[in-house]
Amino acid sequence: MISQLAISGYRSLRDIKLPLAPLTMVTGTNGTGKSSIYRALRLLADVAQGRLVNSLAREGGLHSTLWAGPERISNDMRTGKVPIQGTVRSGPVSLRLGFSGDDLGYAIDLGLPSPGLAFAFDPEIKVEAMWTGGVLGRSNLFAERRGPMIRVRRVATGEWRTGMKNLHPFDSMVTHSSDREDGLEMLLMRERMRNWRFYDNLRTDVEAPARRAQILTYTPALANDGADLAAAIETIRAIGDSGAFDDAIEDAFPGSSVGSGEDGNVSMRQRGLLRPLRASELSDGTLRYVMLCAALLAPSKPEILILNEPESSLHPTLLDPLARLLTTAARTCQIVVVSHSERLVTSLANDSDTRTYRLEKDCGETFLHSDEDHYCRWVWPSR
Repeated sequence: MISQLAISGYRSLRDIKLPLAPLTMVTGTNGTGKSSIYRALRLLADVAQGRLVNSLAREGGLHSTLWAGPERISNDMRTGKVPIQGTVRSGPVSLRLGFSGDDLGYAIDLGLPSPGLAFAFDPEIKVEAMWTGGVLGRSNLFAERRGPMIRVRRVATGEWRTGMKNLHPFDSMVTHSSDREDGLEMLLMRERMRNWRFYDNLRTDVEAPARRAQILTYTPALANDGADLAAAIETIRAIGDSGAFDDAIEDAFPGSSVGSGEDGNVSMRQRGLLRPLRASELSDGTLRYVMLCAALLAPSKPEILILNEPESSLHPTLLDPLARLLTTAARTCQIVVVSHSERLVTSLANDSDTRTYRLEKDCGETFLHSDEDHYCRWVWPSR
């Protein structure tokens, strides 16, 4: 399980350390930084897919994603005694992302490109580090990248050896170091990061693929847009926990059941109706809830599953069943939910495996507020 997430210099997240629970809720009003936390998690996942630089380019390049305020904000600035203004920098311009668990940790530091290059908006990867345990230290560091060079600690002797010497500034050591003898932990980390799963675009519009007939094939994980919903449901029935799926549907829609016919159409049977309703006849909220059931109860469990505003288009009466569905799914898979629904947050308030963070802004900077102590120890690799 991932026990902590660290973000520095990304949009309004000047310096955030976030301890994670089996189920973590991130909430707050519009503009407080919820989407930035979700995007930061996606950027970390993109590292293992080799898409980090392209993802930042889609956001407008490094300059558009960096913290836009001063390097430090004094108490006088916060109280309004003096204007908020930049000062002479004491450190380099940097966007840093990292996470760790009880077994492994990873961090990446991105900075400005060298002057004079044509790709002025592309970030350069300055430093990367991997370590064992929760906190980076000199003794538990086993792989690091500085500039174009990678070093890996030998398993047998503990000595350092040089791996690649000419790594491009846009390539990560996560994807380009493949030593199976001394770099096994790096390979394991890459596969774990590639197994992160995100849902922020479950389509329920009239033209949504989930509303059309599909060819049924084994689908152990629902697609990000829900296009293979019928196949995902049938896979749950074949090799997954069909009882939990049926219970989740019954909890939200008493007397109803969901399945798919041989024609590949999702259908819902409701008490009192003489025929099942096809996906094309279901409301947006009903279809989205069915998609969430298929996503959260999929037979293939990811390293971590991240949901962005799952309550969208759901009627308030479905939020309590959604909370119970999230609690059930969090027993077998770590989940992070970014939401602005107070009712969903309240429904999960008494669950011992759930930790909730409320985001607030002060002088453009996002801060965490929680009923629990949210301190975590974190050390960034130095340049």
